[in-house]
Amino acid sequence: MNLGAFSISLAVKDLGASKAFYETLGFTPFHGEAEQGWLVLKNGNAVIGLFQGMFERNILTFNPGWDQDAQPVDPFTDVRELQQTLRSAGVAFDQEADESTQGPASIMLTDPDGNTILVDQHR
Repeated sequence: MNLGAFSISLAVKDLGASKAFYETLGFTPFHGEAEQGWLVLKNGNAVIGLFQGMFERNILTFNPGWDQDAQPVDPFTDVRELQQTLRSAGVAFDQEADESTQGPASIMLTDPDGNTILVDQHR
């Protein structure tokens, strides 16, 4: 099962302080709008999203249809197909994708330790 590009989305208290800290670790801004409270930083293939005031907890994020540079990949497994496979395996969802649609959609689930997992397809 290929879930797509992986990143961690961090719920931060101070976007500027977090950006400066991760830049010290070698991360550079890759995408985002600081004025809107979010930035995506990259160090090699490691991707970290910094989000201030958008959600309460950190999230493991997968993006079907993207590589680590947020570039389209083909073929890829659509999030709805992933949802069907996971449902067949007995996985419970916090949020499901509408299987009657195509294109962008997302699913959300929680692992046994309470970590949120977002599978977020943008295309």
